[in-house]
Amino acid sequence: MTRFGYTLMTEQSGPKELVRYAVAAEQAGFDFEVSSDHYFPWLDAMGHSPYAWSVLGAVAAVTERVDLMTYVTCPTMRYHPAVVAQKSATLGLLSDNRFTLGLGSGENLNEHVVVGDGWPVAAVRQDMLAEAIQIIRALHTGELTTWVGEYFRVDSAKVWDLPDGGVPLAIAVSGDRSIAEFAPLADHMIAVEPEADLVTGWDRSRTELGLPASRKIGQIPICWGPDKDAAIARAHELFRWFGGGWRVNADLPTPAAFEAASQFVRPEDVAGSIACGPDLDELVESVRPFWEAGFTDVALVQVGNENQQEFLDKVAQPLLDKLRAAAGS
Repeated sequence: MTRFGYTLMTEQSGPKELVRYAVAAEQAGFDFEVSSDHYFPWLDAMGHSPYAWSVLGAVAAVTERVDLMTYVTCPTMRYHPAVVAQKSATLGLLSDNRFTLGLGSGENLNEHVVVGDGWPVAAVRQDMLAEAIQIIRALHTGELTTWVGEYFRVDSAKVWDLPDGGVPLAIAVSGDRSIAEFAPLADHMIAVEPEADLVTGWDRSRTELGLPASRKIGQIPICWGPDKDAAIARAHELFRWFGGGWRVNADLPTPAAFEAASQFVRPEDVAGSIACGPDLDELVESVRPFWEAGFTDVALVQVGNENQQEFLDKVAQPLLDKLRAAAGS
């Protein structure tokens, strides 16, 4: 059964709006909600970037049913892993165990620029993430923890307020190396592309390790709107960076760099990668590759802020009905 989620896109909405959208998304019938965790928007035109953890704390207080998740937090540079362990445990309690900590190796835009450190190569970022996960797991036992590692130190730390069993961890992977490294450390998988090989490789690795089945969580932007041309224009204005892919997006340092990298992307290019307009069947078909690849959970990103409430009030429920029917959920 495929579960469908709603994305609290912090780059395109302010904090009070995001909390309001979270309530409306639960009422519309979404199964879970994920939040981006960034310091900058991808493009200046997006115009926002509130602190995800404050937003999620408020969302936990005003929702009752939906699962919550970061998509994703980088626990290596902007945040020390000991701090991530504490705040994720607090959110687990505030949400009555509805929270999953989604983790990844981060982007240059949101990490090194903020704290002034250099940006490591991908292999080092992956090693830093693996060490950070071990620290978070240790602290989520509630035991006094001291750690002296290659990248991090923890001195007599303890998380005092914890959900029973800690907080589930979902880790972003992109290929065989990251699957081999993170399948033993994670509870669930995150991936940004609907690649069946990632799912089968992840499941095979966990089976070989004797680990239980897990969620496989993806995300896809859509741009619903009553006028198709206007929806394409909005997607082009706000999401033309999307086509660069993770390997490009992870290394660009500023919104200005994303502006420059995407300056020659045309509206028709965006329309070829993001389903736009009023046709719900077209939106459904854009999501299909995820459940056909074996993903158990797919979070939708509705592009733009100005018609977000209209989408949630009028479109989300019939769209979810169509998605569930098509996916056999």
